[in-house]
Amino acid sequence: MARKNRRQIFKDIEILDAGAKGKSIAKAPDGKIILVHNAVPGDVTDIQTTKKRKAYYEGTAIQFHQLSDKRIDPICKHFGTCGGCKWQFMAYEHQLTYKQNEVVNNLTRLGKIELPEVSPILKSKKQFFYRNKMEFSFSDSRWLTIDEIQGADPIEDRNALGFHIPGMWDKILDIDTCYLQEDPSNTIRNKIRNFATQNELPFYNARKQEGFLRTLMIRIASTGEIMVLVQFFYEHQEKRELLLEYIASEFPEITSLQYVVNSKGNDTIYDQDVVCYRGKDHIEEEMEGLRFKINAKSFYQTNSNQAYELYKVTRNFAGLTGNELVYDLYTGTGTIAQFVAKKAKKVIGVEAVPEAIEDARENAKNNHIHNVSFFAGDMKKVFSKHFIQEHGQPDVIITDPPRDGMHKDVITQLLHISAPKIVYVSCNSATQARDLALLDDMYKVTKIQPVDMFPQTYHVENVVLLEKR
Repeated sequence: MARKNRRQIFKDIEILDAGAKGKSIAKAPDGKIILVHNAVPGDVTDIQTTKKRKAYYEGTAIQFHQLSDKRIDPICKHFGTCGGCKWQFMAYEHQLTYKQNEVVNNLTRLGKIELPEVSPILKSKKQFFYRNKMEFSFSDSRWLTIDEIQGADPIEDRNALGFHIPGMWDKILDIDTCYLQEDPSNTIRNKIRNFATQNELPFYNARKQEGFLRTLMIRIASTGEIMVLVQFFYEHQEKRELLLEYIASEFPEITSLQYVVNSKGNDTIYDQDVVCYRGKDHIEEEMEGLRFKINAKSFYQTNSNQAYELYKVTRNFAGLTGNELVYDLYTGTGTIAQFVAKKAKKVIGVEAVPEAIEDARENAKNNHIHNVSFFAGDMKKVFSKHFIQEHGQPDVIITDPPRDGMHKDVITQLLHISAPKIVYVSCNSATQARDLALLDDMYKVTKIQPVDMFPQTYHVENVVLLEKR
């Protein structure tokens, strides 16, 4: 028996607001919310539903009757197919408004705690070409456009070097120009793709788990140093050296050329051996005279300029006078810890990844910072009574957890430590709001500062100062 088509079309629906994860919000005639994937608040459109849930619909705008005054023409020809810049069709000042609203709504509705006035979001000076790291995937069966599929001409070139189509793990969109990373990123990617195609180097097929060329990573530091890493699915010395020698000769400005041979089912490199083929095995970022070594596996904020603004907010919220003991949780490679160190008496950085702690210690040594110490350990367990006795009762705790927020056991530890101040840096104000609610009995939120790290996207960072009641 054929499955009944449950899709509906709602006519002349006004888009009311922007919601979570880049979806806009409208209201159906029956009063349910509609989450719309491709519209801007202020648009009036017909919406075809794609999902029906008990409390809401999801849908796509299929015909526009009136365009919002918040709309602009996206500059990227890949917009709408590539999932990277979902808000590129919305003017930047309106992007900032909706990001600010998201922070306020999450802290208010989810946190349900008393809040001070939220400071205006710090906008990014660069709206394009702001990322210092990009990762691209090779594919021998690129995503085809409707025109290509319906056309009469045979499709000869199926190779791609670009981004995954949203929701399709094995389909890659071939990218011509990406507006996220400055040159020579586009030139490097396009020339590598063309050279590999001309020399018949097999592009990867994720579904069949075969092919030679797997991924490409490009990092461009604020210092101008460039790292390129090519990931191969298997070793073939002649083919590998052919490509790497071409890259090295064509782009002498590359300061770190590296590769990985990875035959696993997934393409993560964190458990793989990275080989430096030419130049240094790292590049360096700079901030207020501090230099940070970034290797192929290092985490570093992907918008270097806005990372500086974010860290300045964090340091200002901490209110350091030079006499404080600071604990920096989820310290990573110790960038925040070292950034605030000159204003503190001592900084203790804690991170679960041992390799990151090694990088943090090396960076501190190279920066001649002597009042920081770094420890690797499980955040839920590290703050024992012995640890506090050995390193001291902190005056300020800085915490910058991943998107999932802090584990409830870490929050229990924070309540037990009972520091006078906590500065909470978050890339997800929803999980931040949940954590703030758990801290609310002991701590009051006294300052809130959203920071836009990722223009053209719905993502927003938020910094909160909590002071002991």
